[in-house]
Amino acid sequence: MPAATGAPGCAQSARPAAQPEGTATAPTRTVSPRTRVLGFGTYDARAHPRVAVLLEGLRGNGLTVRELDRPLGLATAQRVAILQQPWRLPVLAGRLAARWSALALGSRRFRGAHAPDVLLVGYMGHFDVLLARALFPRTTIVLDHLVFASGTARDRGEAGTRVRLLKVLDTLATRTADVVVVDTREHAARLEPGARARAVVVPVGAPRQWHDSGQRELENQLARERDRDHAAGPGSPPAAAPARALSVVFYGMFTPLQGTPTIARALRILADRADNVRATLIGTGQDRCECERVLRGVDTVEWHDWVEPARLPDLVARHDVCLGIMGTTSKALDVVPNKVYQGIAAGCAVVTSDTPPQRRALGQAAVLVPPGSAEALAQALETLASSPQALEQARCRAAAAAQTFTPVRVVRPLAHMLPVPGGTRRREAS
Repeated sequence: MPAATGAPGCAQSARPAAQPEGTATAPTRTVSPRTRVLGFGTYDARAHPRVAVLLEGLRGNGLTVRELDRPLGLATAQRVAILQQPWRLPVLAGRLAARWSALALGSRRFRGAHAPDVLLVGYMGHFDVLLARALFPRTTIVLDHLVFASGTARDRGEAGTRVRLLKVLDTLATRTADVVVVDTREHAARLEPGARARAVVVPVGAPRQWHDSGQRELENQLARERDRDHAAGPGSPPAAAPARALSVVFYGMFTPLQGTPTIARALRILADRADNVRATLIGTGQDRCECERVLRGVDTVEWHDWVEPARLPDLVARHDVCLGIMGTTSKALDVVPNKVYQGIAAGCAVVTSDTPPQRRALGQAAVLVPPGSAEALAQALETLASSPQALEQARCRAAAAAQTFTPVRVVRPLAHMLPVPGGTRRREAS
């Protein structure tokens, strides 16, 4: 993969970014290419690419990776809704029973000489990790604990007994696993002490598809520049690109964490001032109606309820700016969202909230603005819209960091703490 993506002028100026914040609390080892990892659970890598990053990164670090996956067919919002509404639990129980039966049957193929050294239980595996332990009691189990069920419920307005029950579920899941994977130091600090001692921080990163889309768009931009220069004729100065509005994209589930009302208010401010910013907003969810109300009558915003995951990277790469999050909830202050890493990989300038984990992970790779401040976000976008130089510099800084967030790079802390083939279960060895 080429080393530079982003604006065409970045090709020579991109430089390595700081190391990602991956940390492990246990001693590391040299990776054995014979270590066999089995991706296990009811995850959907198309809808939630985090597990795809982990598995791709482990392969890239020389481990043998196979999968035993039976997608549950429920989005994150649906799972949270079921956990919040006990009368809907039979839906979850029915689906889990069917998928778990298939997983139990499929696990027979991974016995004896074909047994894995490690099971990686994918995103939203709070229940799957229990089945994994029952089926593979002597195998090291890694839980991708990207989401705290209790924290997600609180972020969406829940409180009281339901949150306490979900906290019990979080604790049970992390106690069952031998290694707990989280995405930021802040999330690691929220684990109970026993699980914290077995935690490793692995940034979310971006799948290779996003890097490929960014590279293709860069090549398309360079081709357009060559065509303009050719049309101008020999000896003519390089033709300037035609003036156009700044293109901005946001995609997500419109949850409080994402702060989409703040994004909507910023776009409203910009629309009232000028017409030099055009935005594409993708997704539906809790705060979508409020955003539509704020942006009523604004014709510089294009709405999409859904974009197929396979099409999303190319669509994002065609924009100048990818927006991260602007939320002010406690959860929003603890995460670095996947769309930030994906936007960087796609070659966009990234604008997101200035929080400790994002500042630490991204540094100069993103334009950081105060969480919840529509005026600050509008000002940042106005600067990028009115100054081609500022936009190119922002995209170049993002391009310099893109290779830091590839699957191979972000997964190294995890790869180096997994057991060697034939070794003992991770917790037994500690």
